[in-house]
Amino acid sequence: MLKEILSKNDCAKCRICCGFVESDKWEIPLIFRENKDKIEEKLGVALEKRGEEFVLPMEFDGEKVVYCPAVSENGCTLGELKPLDCAIWPFRVNKLGDFRVITVSPVCESVSKLPLKTLCEFLEKDNFAEKLFAAAKEHPDMIKPYLDGYPILAVEKNF
Repeated sequence: MLKEILSKNDCAKCRICCGFVESDKWEIPLIFRENKDKIEEKLGVALEKRGEEFVLPMEFDGEKVVYCPAVSENGCTLGELKPLDCAIWPFRVNKLGDFRVITVSPVCESVSKLPLKTLCEFLEKDNFAEKLFAAAKEHPDMIKPYLDGYPILAVEKNF
């Protein structure tokens, strides 16, 4: 989905977005109910319910990094079943006051070094921003709280 601005090789080498510590387990990507059974079958695990959606099970040990069970040295093993949160990373839909906004995480070094203008143009291309807002409307649990320091690239017009 992000091939124009993030190479698959850079993504697979980094994998920073695939590792979690206990204090940020709220960021574990959501798996929408329509993919639940297929992912459970593919990975041989039972997904955990979170709100109206699901997450992959992970055992945490304080601040020790735990990697997603779907990640390999070559990147995600889920292919077309990759959770939307993962497919759009480092973009994210956030709630900021009474608005929904699309931000970019500064944690992704490859994308955050690009000019903000380039990232905004990418969101406009093929109505990508509107598609993200539509997905957030259909799956509101994917909306994360806004984090200070995350550049805002788009604001939902008709929220």
